[in-house]
Amino acid sequence: MLTSLSLPPLNYFFINFFTFSLFFIFLTKKLNQHNNKFFCFVYGWLFGFGYFVTNLYWISISLTFDQNFKFLIPFTIILIPSFLSIFYGLISYLFIILKPKKIVSSFFLFSLIFGILEFVRGSILTGFPWNLIAYSFSNQLEFLSITSIIGSYGFNLFCISLFTSPAVFVLKNKKLDAGVCILFLIAVILFFIHGSLNKEKFDKIALKDYGFNIRVVSSNISLDRFYKNINTSSVIKDLINISDPKDDEKTIFVWPEGILPNISQDNLIDYKSLFDEKFSKNHLLIIGTNRKSTSKGVEKYYNSFSIYDNELNIINSYDKIKLVPFGEFLPFENILSKIGLKSLTNNYQSFSNGDKRDIIDLDQKNFSLKILPLICYEIIYSGKLFHKTDFDLIINISEDGWFGQSIGPNQHFVHSIFRAIESGKYVVRSANNGIAAIINPIGKIEKKVNIDQTGYIDLKSYKKIQPTIFSRYGNKIFGLLILLYIFLIFSFNRIKNE
Repeated sequence: MLTSLSLPPLNYFFINFFTFSLFFIFLTKKLNQHNNKFFCFVYGWLFGFGYFVTNLYWISISLTFDQNFKFLIPFTIILIPSFLSIFYGLISYLFIILKPKKIVSSFFLFSLIFGILEFVRGSILTGFPWNLIAYSFSNQLEFLSITSIIGSYGFNLFCISLFTSPAVFVLKNKKLDAGVCILFLIAVILFFIHGSLNKEKFDKIALKDYGFNIRVVSSNISLDRFYKNINTSSVIKDLINISDPKDDEKTIFVWPEGILPNISQDNLIDYKSLFDEKFSKNHLLIIGTNRKSTSKGVEKYYNSFSIYDNELNIINSYDKIKLVPFGEFLPFENILSKIGLKSLTNNYQSFSNGDKRDIIDLDQKNFSLKILPLICYEIIYSGKLFHKTDFDLIINISEDGWFGQSIGPNQHFVHSIFRAIESGKYVVRSANNGIAAIINPIGKIEKKVNIDQTGYIDLKSYKKIQPTIFSRYGNKIFGLLILLYIFLIFSFNRIKNE
């Protein structure tokens, strides 16, 4: 439970030096006392449960908006952390099964198993890579710079080792053991130097002008609009007022995900009269909408990233690929729908997945821009977002009202910083009831609208850097680190009188 204090928004990362080291020492001592594998699984499960129950409680808040789901609140508070804790139980179980003999080799083995199973947690069953321990360093940009090379999972593996390293000093038998702590201390210094040099290099890059303005809108429109039949026109008027369009300013307006109630992609044009007074040929609109398609009599619905011209003609769109279970689609819908359950974010059937995520090449008269579109929590995935690096920026639209007044929006936002550094691209984030921001390629938040604030921020110029190593090779780098750890485990195991 204490480990959760290291996560955003508190970021007391030093706590992890105690919690991870004590957990490793505990497992090592238990290994020497008995060989009951079931209890070793339970020890890891309990560590994971304490961790997840205290930092994922906010998931239950999303169930308070629909009466049909309120009875599930006690179950989500317990069941989701219980499921995620299985991965932590497997960590301690596998650690005991492999029976490490020496302190340093067991230390590297523990870190390796932990890092691999965190990768598995973020990949299987649609994946949920939320609250990796690496996010403890989200305020330390110099350290985070290394993710441009090794990615979030590689950095997460390093963080696990770093936080566990004091245990090696406590349990050491020989001077060589203590050398591991020194090794990771040197690595931290090298990471800091790398990040400082990157920052210095980036600061010297000349600014380039887009030739137009990208205006990122942040709003605090209540989720009641979906449940109390709030008038769609009033919401549109509010968003236009917040956006403050000027007739002679070339501007791309970015509005949040699913912000408009009772409206789909193709009928926004029905509200054209509301836009006519303020929007001109110098304006484009990016907004999250629902999209409906019918094929062979089968209706499908999509959560879409839609781009309109000032006449509200659709220029381009992207259908969300990574959907939120129970939020955007109902698992086993044919069965669960019979007892009155449905997905939270719409009043009809579950959303369908989009086919693929392509770079949107926005080539209009007044605008030329290549966009990587990401909707809501698609931003949390590392190494799976794009295959080509030939784009200008990432635009992420989100609705964070489902998190309520909790730590959820802060945790969600932090992923944008990691994706910016990994990709070496600007991240533009528009959120309703959340944090809107412009984040540069080294992870610095250049402009920001905080939670509970309403307004906009503008991106007019940019600095371009070379594609990062991670953007080219993705999690293959993590695979190389796994091989390195395996080499170290066997190497230290063979050293006599370690």
